[in-house]
Amino acid sequence: MKFGKKTAFAAVLAATAIAIAGCSSSGSTGGSSSGGGSGKMTIALVSKGFQHQFWQAVKKGADEEGQKLGVDVTFDGPPAETDIDQQLQMLQTAIDKSPAAIGYAALDPEACVAPLQQAKEKKIPVVYFDAPCNGDAGLSLAATDSKKAGALAAEHMAELIGKKGEVAIVGHSQINSTGVERRDGFVDKIKKDYPDIKIVDIQYGDGDHLKSADIAKAMIAAHPNLKGLYGTNEGSAIGIVDAVNELGLAKGKITIVGFDSGAAQINAIKDGTMAGAITQDPIGIGKRTVQSAVAAAKGEKIDEFYDTGSYWYDKSNIDDPKIAAVLYQ
Repeated sequence: MKFGKKTAFAAVLAATAIAIAGCSSSGSTGGSSSGGGSGKMTIALVSKGFQHQFWQAVKKGADEEGQKLGVDVTFDGPPAETDIDQQLQMLQTAIDKSPAAIGYAALDPEACVAPLQQAKEKKIPVVYFDAPCNGDAGLSLAATDSKKAGALAAEHMAELIGKKGEVAIVGHSQINSTGVERRDGFVDKIKKDYPDIKIVDIQYGDGDHLKSADIAKAMIAAHPNLKGLYGTNEGSAIGIVDAVNELGLAKGKITIVGFDSGAAQINAIKDGTMAGAITQDPIGIGKRTVQSAVAAAKGEKIDEFYDTGSYWYDKSNIDDPKIAAVLYQ
């Protein structure tokens, strides 16, 4: 199934799918929940990563829903969100084990087409979470509406800087849909509604906080009138926070808007270094993915897209029970 406008990629890579023939079916260096050998239905989830708190929260939701539904859930992900080849090996391993269904979060939307076609030919239902693959193997997507979330970040950035001035973006990917759509949602909203705000630079740190910090410091040096910086995921946002701290800038001199949650961002908001951030509902994503996978394995009808929501949080509402429920540390 091709995904519609909400989940379409802003740019589709022209490269052919990465060949994965001969990939090892041995264990990964990521992590996995217990499963298999129990006689229960097994759902295999392969995420974009394992190190960020976001993915740990997705895993928690998936494990909880698996226990509720009486199915075994395995959860694998590469150490870093740049490890496309390793993620493909994990996907191939999952396919080779013929689970009842597969849940997949694509790092590269083209590289996964060939292996997921194998899954389709083996009649293994595939559902996506966080980011889809191109091709027509997937039946459903459970994710944040990333363009909507990016626009929400832009609205708050604009209000915080007085609707004028220079801002820049430290993105985490220009390949997978979350990076593309969180960027484009922000950019499109600024261009449409805030003519006095200029986006002076967009660079990508692969979600790595060290690389993102170096990018942010270079942006600050190149644009002395910079008023705001937007980081499109946990690692990007923390890289910006680290950059302003390393440069010894006064809190609030540059307005920082982040994305995702995690202890470091929560602390940065509480101490005034970061103005606020967009959080998702990763536990809800994990639960919804397992629900969809089980339904697909049973041949039941499922929706093409489940928007699991996005929320602005800052010092004023961080302790609100509704916000606290979607924060993860």
